[in-house]
Amino acid sequence: MTRARRAAWLGAYAIATALSFPHPVGDRVLDLGFALAWLGPALLVLGLSGLAPRAAARHAFVAGLVGHSLILHWIYVVTVRYGHAAPVVGVLAPVALAAYIAAFVAAFGAGWRWLARRGAANPFSAALLWTALEHLRSFALSGFPWATLGYAQHENPALLALAPFTGVYGLSFVTVLGGTALAELLARARGGARASRAARTALASVVALHALGLVLRAIEPDRPAETVRMAALQGNVDQGQKWDLVRLRETLELYEDLAAQAADRGARVIVLPETALPVALDRYTELKQRWAAFARSRGVAVVIGAVGVEGSNEDLRFYDSAFVLGPDGRFAARYDKAHLVPFGEYVPLRGLLGSLLAAVARGIAPDSVTPGPGPRAIELEGAGLALRAGVPICYELLFPDLIRRFVDGGASVLLAITNDAWYGRTGAPYQFLAMTALRSAETRVFTVRAANTGVSAIIDARGRVVERTRIFERDLVLADVPLRSPPLGGSFYTRHGDVFAWSCWAGFLAISGVAWLRSRSKRER
Repeated sequence: MTRARRAAWLGAYAIATALSFPHPVGDRVLDLGFALAWLGPALLVLGLSGLAPRAAARHAFVAGLVGHSLILHWIYVVTVRYGHAAPVVGVLAPVALAAYIAAFVAAFGAGWRWLARRGAANPFSAALLWTALEHLRSFALSGFPWATLGYAQHENPALLALAPFTGVYGLSFVTVLGGTALAELLARARGGARASRAARTALASVVALHALGLVLRAIEPDRPAETVRMAALQGNVDQGQKWDLVRLRETLELYEDLAAQAADRGARVIVLPETALPVALDRYTELKQRWAAFARSRGVAVVIGAVGVEGSNEDLRFYDSAFVLGPDGRFAARYDKAHLVPFGEYVPLRGLLGSLLAAVARGIAPDSVTPGPGPRAIELEGAGLALRAGVPICYELLFPDLIRRFVDGGASVLLAITNDAWYGRTGAPYQFLAMTALRSAETRVFTVRAANTGVSAIIDARGRVVERTRIFERDLVLADVPLRSPPLGGSFYTRHGDVFAWSCWAGFLAISGVAWLRSRSKRER
């Protein structure tokens, strides 16, 4: 293969990867993942054809770096516009984070070509390797699973039906299975050869899995369940003004007005975004009493994003928190965000990097935010209301295993709070919404998502967005939410976690072991 042709294949992979995830174009959102997600793996393996494993790793790394830098362009807005970093930092930051993801693309390239040299490269081994590496990316070095390939299929209803069993990783597996089979068909068609049995089986499997997904949706229709009317408020407070305490009264009044509107329309549970009140609510007795009086007078439960504080003046600890008010006006619980944003809410390897870098999101704490103990369900009772809810906060929604533990612990609904104002008018708010939708599809419970500047949404138990706001508008969404969508007890994924992903690891290692033994046996002969 000529260098120009290889560069064309890999450049096309980078573009297809970037366009597989939502991006705003004017007043519309360009969301082509349903079609383009299949092309990414196909173009990558075509571009790596004939290379040795090390060379494949280098080429795959560069292609992955370009594609994921395009996806992560929004980090420039986070670091420069709101983090007040120098423009050069804004340019380097998305490239540095894309390099983390590109390392996994490189590992796929090396592994794929290693298998090819031993006669074990086929769509099934490719899907196993890709999925295992995406699973690794969800926790390696604290994890950053943004743009996991399966999210590109968030509008594919057939594949979404697999999520309660496999998590998002099942969607990635099927996409790579089909994409690499397509690559083989294309490569062999040019030479007049027939596709291998593995490729034909892979394509048949993709069709069968789509059919299975549609059958699962058909035989398990939405059934009546006890519902509670819930609302998510979107205050649309500019990130540059959010932490200005001079504006605190204005912010408080706008959220009180939105909450009153929601209550007037019958909402029993009202959710405010992450740090909607930019203060340490435990230390502002007047504010606590004001919201307690509102909850009591309206008979509603309220979730308020604010700052949690513990300790003395000498040892203050700051938390990104959700304060949960019961309908009786009593503060039922406080949930503290457990999985923090590296370099956003804390600096990893502080002893080494702390003198050079500071966390971007310094509004919550003067230095680093303290992590909470982890997911748990919170009980909301009183005034005829009885439910258990999980309250994941922002970045936590990227992690399937973390979110499923809210539901496995008894939550019948997810009340997700986030502040997407950091992202500006980029693709990030829409990409994040797609990830949140997968959390509902995986756990089979509704999600009520309150975002400061949007997208706020109601997502049903199949991962469908049934109500949503536009970004950068003051608004609210409201819907009647089932307390526990059938089947009772949650999904297979909720109960058992990443069994499918670990099975992909086992399958890939088994194939690799057999391939290594066969190649060693040939050399000895």
